[in-house]
Amino acid sequence: MTGPAHIAALVCETAGVAVVVASALAALAMRRAYNRLHFLTPATSLGAPLIAAALVLENGWGLTAGLDILIVLLLALSAPALEAATARVLAQRAGLIDGDSPS
Repeated sequence: MTGPAHIAALVCETAGVAVVVASALAALAMRRAYNRLHFLTPATSLGAPLIAAALVLENGWGLTAGLDILIVLLLALSAPALEAATARVLAQRAGLIDGDSPS
């Protein structure tokens, strides 16, 4: 298949994979875990949706496309909460905040 949808899928796939790889390499270069957390955001908020868009464009609408979109939505909703929870645990272990404090 070499239509416009295929070309758009290749562009989305290439861009999504480039974002994920760049985020992973940048996270590896950081020494502190707090700095590494910042590089998860592009992978979850930009890389995954681009890859899902490529899959939807390539495979068309159907059950697989619905599952791809559902996975991206779950990732977009859960990633910020998981990153905040990870940062909180790191701050507690470093003694920056009290383990029992609600904030």
